[in-house]
Amino acid sequence: MKRRILAAIAPLAIAGLLLTACSNDPLAEQYREGSNKGYVAGDGSVTEIKAADRGASITFSGTGENGEKISSSDYAGQVLVVNFWYAACAPCRAEAPDLQALNASYTGKGASFVGVNVRDTADTARAFNTTYDITYPSILDVDSGEAKLAFTGSVPPNAVPTTIVLDAQGRVAARILGQLQDRTILDTLIRDTVAESANK
Repeated sequence: MKRRILAAIAPLAIAGLLLTACSNDPLAEQYREGSNKGYVAGDGSVTEIKAADRGASITFSGTGENGEKISSSDYAGQVLVVNFWYAACAPCRAEAPDLQALNASYTGKGASFVGVNVRDTADTARAFNTTYDITYPSILDVDSGEAKLAFTGSVPPNAVPTTIVLDAQGRVAARILGQLQDRTILDTLIRDTVAESANK
């Protein structure tokens, strides 16, 4: 009898431990709150990687919203800001004006922007660009996921938006996980990464 009681209690205890372990998990919190946001939100946290600690160069390519071929090799030798987004993502919409403003300010000054749209059709992506006056291109990655796959280990699979700053060698120099909270943060990350190349 005692063995049967212990056998019944053991799974409940394990389940309780698993629930406790998930209690500090933001993904679990979003699921429990039932907000149905349709995206997994990051917290805007910033990670910077010293030049000596950066990994291998990241190469990626895909097709843009206008059918054009886009490749990381198109931006060789310059800093590249890669933003993962899709149109129905509220934080993506909120940060779009800041991304475009920074794109405009760095045009011809050592840094370029490219988006990776993880969900939309070409028509939806173009409508978003028109609404927010976005002038930099985006790879449509919904079918193949190849561009996103190239960043495995740098970009959490479901965290959108995420913004990555690649140095002139194509290595991850910085990451903002979630919505850009302050334009000056990304501005500083880009400026510092551009300055690294100028000082070599």
